[in-house]
Amino acid sequence: MSLLPLHALESLIHHYGYAAIFLCLMLESIGVPLPGESLMIAAALYAAKTHSLNIFIIVAVAAAGAIGGDQIGYLIGRSIGFRVLKRWGRKVGLSADRLELGRFLFRKYGPGVVFLGRFVAILRTAAALLAGANAMKWRTFLLWNALGGACWTALYGFGAYSLGETAQRLSGSAGIAFGAIGAIAILAAALFVNRNQTRLLEDARREMQQTH
Repeated sequence: MSLLPLHALESLIHHYGYAAIFLCLMLESIGVPLPGESLMIAAALYAAKTHSLNIFIIVAVAAAGAIGGDQIGYLIGRSIGFRVLKRWGRKVGLSADRLELGRFLFRKYGPGVVFLGRFVAILRTAAALLAGANAMKWRTFLLWNALGGACWTALYGFGAYSLGETAQRLSGSAGIAFGAIGAIAILAAALFVNRNQTRLLEDARREMQQTH
């Protein structure tokens, strides 16, 4: 659930311009429940109607906020995330073996999770924290995070600016569709890992031994 009602977004953009876009996208990327897609669409429509903001600057500022927020999330996850999971994970079914397996899987498939996570609301606020907690290499995270952030902001910004009011009507359906796809993918991955946990853990330990 968003902390901001949708009707407040245009007012925010009107009064604070690029600063509001940057700050909201950054906070959403850290984990604050703000409506990222709706904000991008509102900003693009505002630019198209009033011409008081430049769509190219909107996209650049939004990308900077999203990528910057994810870097903060990554650092939080890297500094305390794994310790928190190790201490409290058993309460939610995360045993030591599952944590070890999670680190292996994220190292192996992390780039895809980070890139695609930008397009799925359920992952957008968590991917950076998970990347940090699972010790993903920072340079790899930065590359795929930057690509994801740039593509996502360009898609929503330029797309809404070009489509105009049609984008506003489609935004709800698009968000639901991306969310449903993301939820199905997460469920499928969770079922696969659960059914193949022993084999995957053996593969993880074997591969880690080969790298040492």
